[in-house]
Amino acid sequence: MYLIAGLGNPEEKYRGTRHNIGFDTLDALAERHDIKVTAGQCRALTGKGYICGEKVLLIKPLTYMNNSGESISLLADYYKADVKKDLIVIYDDIALPVGKLRIRPEGSAGGHNGIKSIIAGLGTQDFGRVRIGVGDKPEGRDLVDHVLGRFSSSDRFVIDETIVRACDAIETILTDGVDASMNRFN
Repeated sequence: MYLIAGLGNPEEKYRGTRHNIGFDTLDALAERHDIKVTAGQCRALTGKGYICGEKVLLIKPLTYMNNSGESISLLADYYKADVKKDLIVIYDDIALPVGKLRIRPEGSAGGHNGIKSIIAGLGTQDFGRVRIGVGDKPEGRDLVDHVLGRFSSSDRFVIDETIVRACDAIETILTDGVDASMNRFN
């Protein structure tokens, strides 16, 4: 079973922010495949279903972004997941321009506190990632204010299209593997 985790912050005030692009993408994927992400399990909202014939567990950690590893490591242990093969994490990346996708089979945290937490919780950085570019902070703006801010209307249009492509990229990972997804979407 694949574990697909979208990162974000659970409170309503964070809905639609740059930092919650992982939640937004997971919601779109769940809607596309009619999977209800409502069950409370291991400090996360989860939903089981099938995507492209593969059994999946969709995960929205409720531990806030910086502690995402707490719930993801509990779920990986509970389901005895081979995280190198079975875990895909969707999250925001300020190092990428707005709307750019970057698929990777592994890697460092790159300064992202949610990914740092997952690496610490799992004891490995070998897990799949779907990084979604939200753009770097403007000069003079605080990083926290930037990632917890909302997209401009023009950027929101780009991000809405990117969420669709990110869902396509995840489906490609499930059907054809990470390399095929990287070749098609990076």
